[in-house]
Amino acid sequence: MTYGYECIIDVKKCSNINRESLKNLIIQLCKLIKMRRYGKCNIVYFGKDRFRGFSIMQFITTSSIVGHFTDREAYINIFSCKKFNENEVVNFVKNWFYTDKINKTFLRR
Repeated sequence: MTYGYECIIDVKKCSNINRESLKNLIIQLCKLIKMRRYGKCNIVYFGKDRFRGFSIMQFITTSSIVGHFTDREAYINIFSCKKFNENEVVNFVKNWFYTDKINKTFLRR
């Protein structure tokens, strides 16, 4: 029996990483996968040296979206008990960050 689905996306050589863009990314991503956001998206900028960047956390009614972003890299996890199309998500993220350097892992848990 499957409890949930997790899409893990690693993006290299990306652009379009700033607070406003990440906020809009979450809004549009939730619309794409037909998930309702629960509360506001928490976006913080912190860290040290090459690990400095944005981290985001958005609860959705079926679980959460978490991301970590440096100057040119993005690491995104979407976990939901509601099924979603991981290929649509990957294409969306690829277009959002203007890159073709992307890896995806999809898990059924």
